[in-house]
Amino acid sequence: MDAGVMGSGTRADAAVPAGSTSARAAGWVLRSAVAADTEVIAELRATVMRADLERLGRYDEHRVRQRLRDSFSAQHTSIVVIDRELAGCVTVRPAGGRQWLEHFYLAPHCQGRGLGSAVLRTVLERTDAQGMTVGLNVLQGSAARRLYERHGFVVEAQDPIDVFMVRPPGATADIGVKA
Repeated sequence: MDAGVMGSGTRADAAVPAGSTSARAAGWVLRSAVAADTEVIAELRATVMRADLERLGRYDEHRVRQRLRDSFSAQHTSIVVIDRELAGCVTVRPAGGRQWLEHFYLAPHCQGRGLGSAVLRTVLERTDAQGMTVGLNVLQGSAARRLYERHGFVVEAQDPIDVFMVRPPGATADIGVKA
């Protein structure tokens, strides 16, 4: 889930025009992440993932944050900003011949307003332009899976904890549905 580096090796902060988002998700921008964002993103991850991890019996207050710290890459991460406040983040990193969508979190008060779909659409437009397949994993039973399915992702594999999904470039999406 990154709007920064998308295989080209360049970064640019991007204001997203109101016409490219739903009316309820308008007014957001993506900015490049910096190392100083690590802790606030770790806290956001802990908040957003807690219910699903608890449901799966896998919530550990320290580990949920440490996993983000261990894998955080400012180079591949973008911060979703609304009114100068961090509203979420998204990482897209190249690996294994595809782009991996990771660390896509929105603050709870920003969810359910179309923002997730708007950010994901922007990310996928960029990977489509590069002809790149996008892979991700989502926790079993997570509501986020429906968002990804609406944007053309299909199940590639799964285990008791994770569902691994993939989206080829240009996959058809049901963009009329709000996330």
